[in-house]
Amino acid sequence: MRFKNKVVLITWASRWIGMATALHFWKEWAFVVVNYLSSKEKADKVVESIRKIWWNAISIKCDVSDENQVKNMIWEIIKVFWRLDILINNAWVLINKPILEKTVFDWNKVINTNLLWTFLCSKYWIEEMLKNENGGVILNLSSINWTKYFSPDEIEYDISKVWIITLTKNFAKAFSPKIRVLAIAPGNVSTEINNSKIDIKSDLDPIYLNKFTTPSDVWKVILDLVWDNFSYLNWEVVFLDWWWD
Repeated sequence: MRFKNKVVLITWASRWIGMATALHFWKEWAFVVVNYLSSKEKADKVVESIRKIWWNAISIKCDVSDENQVKNMIWEIIKVFWRLDILINNAWVLINKPILEKTVFDWNKVINTNLLWTFLCSKYWIEEMLKNENGGVILNLSSINWTKYFSPDEIEYDISKVWIITLTKNFAKAFSPKIRVLAIAPGNVSTEINNSKIDIKSDLDPIYLNKFTTPSDVWKVILDLVWDNFSYLNWEVVFLDWWWD
């Protein structure tokens, strides 16, 4: 029960890494907030699964790239749970198309979701978390796409993940020592999107373990990093890739 009575918000927690993380925070007796944008049915199923054992879970619809919606979401969480402790910035979007066919709309959609949501959720979460005597933790999801793997068809996604690291380090410096801010950078995660690729072998070849990481691999690292036993770890990026250089 490492997170007993801690309030945890996980953005886009209705599927994949977010869902797996939410379902394991409750096993540690955390109060879990499942954010979603359009997948209400999936988000409600996550909350229902948690409430079978532990009643303290809610779902909240919020476009995390919209400032007013983010502010309203934070206030709604405070009204229910009275405090904020841990924020997992997990929302992302990716548009895959040839680089010369990219549009301003594509660019803005990806940047505004992947980067702006991280900034907005962190900003308004921190404003309230500073009122908490014990501080708190923010963990941002980046990617290996800006280090060992580059995809011209996903250029704006790659760039957004670089900026998330810059944002992580600046927030960590600005609010240390009361608030820790960390990031993780997974490689290819085993989801229906990655598993349906035509040429999976080309993605697997450079991976030492010859397999994609899984949501289970990721949530285990997330829970460990935001745990108090890692309280001296701040502003770092933890890679989950197992790629050769």
